Parts: sequence; C-alpha cells; structure tokens
Amino acid sequence: MKDRVKETFNQLASIYENTVDTKSLFNSEYERPSMIEQIPEDLRDMKVLDAGCAAGWYSLQLVSRGANVVATDISPEMVLATRRRLGDKADVFCLDLEAKLPFEDNTFDYIISSLTLHYIKDWNFTFDEFQRILKPQGILMFSVHHPFSDIKLLQDPNYFNTELIIDKWNKEGKSFDVPFYRRPLHSILNETLKYFLIEEVIEPQPTMQFKLQAPEKYESLLKCPQFLVIKAFLH
Repeated sequence: MKDRVKETFNQLASIYENTVDTKSLFNSEYERPSMIEQIPEDLRDMKVLDAGCAAGWYSLQLVSRGANVVATDISPEMVLATRRRLGDKADVFCLDLEAKLPFEDNTFDYIISSLTLHYIKDWNFTFDEFQRILKPQGILMFSVHHPFSDIKLLQDPNYFNTELIIDKWNKEGKSFDVPFYRRPLHSILNETLKYFLIEEVIEPQPTMQFKLQAPEKYESLLKCPQFLVIKAFLH
C-alpha cells in the first residue's frame, strides 16, 4: 500500500507544487482555512512537525509564524518540492510515518498533519510515535477524509470496517488512482483518544470565496462534509 501511495504522490508532486494552492478550492478554501485558524499566529520558540508535508504549503505558513519547522513526507518528489519552496528555512526529510521516527522524545510543541493519516491503515504505531515525540501538553492537529463522504465511493460498503478505497482524481487533464482508507467515525475518535485528549472536533465549512467560484460544490459540502479536523493534546 505505501509503495502505491508513494508512487501516486511522486506523480502528483509537480501538480501540488504548481497548481494546488491556486486551483484546488477543496484545499485553499475549505480544509486549509479550518486548520490554519486553529494554529497560533505567533509560533516563536515553538518546534513544529509537519507530518505529511506534500509540497510544503503548511510548512511555509508555520515558518512565517516563527516556528522551527521539521517537514516530512513519504514521497521523495514531494520532499524535493518542499525543499524548493522553503530552501533552508526548514529541515525536510523523506520519512515513513509507519516507521520509528528519528526524533528524540519530547521534541515537538506541535504536530500538524494535513490530509495524510487516511493513507495509513493502522494508526496505533504512528500515534504512539507522535505521543513519544510531543512535549507534555503538546498539540496534535490533523485532518482526514470524512467517513460520511468516503463511504459514497464504495459500491458495497461496510460502515464499521476500515476499508480500502481506490479513488480516481482528475487533475491537469490526467487521471490518477489514489488509494486510501475509510474508517468509521468512532474509530477516528477512539484511536485518537487512546493516545491524546481531544480538544475539538471540526467539520469544516467552505469559505464564501468557495461559494463564489463553485456554488454547486459549495452547497454539496454543506449537505455532506468532505473533511474532518481533530485538535488534540498530550495529557
């Protein structure tokens, strides 16, 4: 599975680097505003891990707020894109979030993971590592696909199972098979609660700019959310 994910996002890296920030309303006017609103404006003296950095948009925002940023992605091409975007402003590594992370205990004040964890079937090892490398009272904030939306992609779904989905993304005139896992809502919450205390559960709403540019999709998102944001902390 992880090889398929890596291969897919290697192919998508140039699109993420060059067009996602301006052409993907689901990123720019839906997921990102909800996530970034929860992040303090002043991150000076904070060490932040961008876990699943893609082409580095979040890493750049975190750096601009004064954070000492470490960014990771499983895709080598995404890592190169992030390095091009950030230069020497952050440390960027190609890492697998299902493997032991090369960081000391109690290293990070924040872990930000945008639309990444649904590519991992079993969160236990990943969350155990996140728990290890976060400082006491450290914050984990992540976004994933909403299970109520993803279940519509399956012909014969079993809501209570964690199920593999192969979705088709059409970007820049090309079609990409994108594999990820859909898990029930109780699994998302309970797997988080095994390691962290949940501060807030957010079902994002699209911005007015989204409505102006894509009114039909805007109305659709008000009826069924596409993403879910969890803000938790280490107790």
